[in-house]
Amino acid sequence: MLLLLAAACVVAFVLLLYMVSPLISPKPLKLPGAHVVVTGGSSGIGKCVAIECYKQGAFITLIARNEVTFYMYAQEKLGPVDMLINCAGTSTTGKFEDLEVSCFERLMAVNYLGSVYASHAVIATMKERRMGRIVFVSSQAGQVGLFGYTAYSPTKFALRGLAEALQMENQLILSYVGSFSYSRRKKTMKTIVN
Repeated sequence: MLLLLAAACVVAFVLLLYMVSPLISPKPLKLPGAHVVVTGGSSGIGKCVAIECYKQGAFITLIARNEVTFYMYAQEKLGPVDMLINCAGTSTTGKFEDLEVSCFERLMAVNYLGSVYASHAVIATMKERRMGRIVFVSSQAGQVGLFGYTAYSPTKFALRGLAEALQMENQLILSYVGSFSYSRRKKTMKTIVN
């Protein structure tokens, strides 16, 4: 009898959460007229995301391996950033002992620190305005270490850790997008921007 009562309480709690979630969930960011910054926007996933955001009426700032000062310039010209999509990334394959340490430094600078710099440049303004989204695009290599990706995989683990820590520090909705096959990109782009 006690077990049945406990099960009923759990079911009632889950139903309550289901009914309340639309009330406490953040509203989707409306893209028409929004200022969207896309790192890694010159190719790959970043380019696809930028094109989709542009089609939906957003003002786009593309960043491709440039200094953070461009964010300040973009905010000056287009207003505060409404959405930052961290897509910048690069990869090198090889066994640990065959790779130069400089290879690890380069990947960490692009894949991890690129997102740190970009997110740091916009988060204060987003918090002030109580509006905005930061999206981190990563890969399965951030979930599990992969043979031959000893320089790449740690950068994606670091990116995942950054996203999760920022979520907790700022009570943000976590938008962490793992890697996906090219055929699914178009569908996923619509999910990211909505």
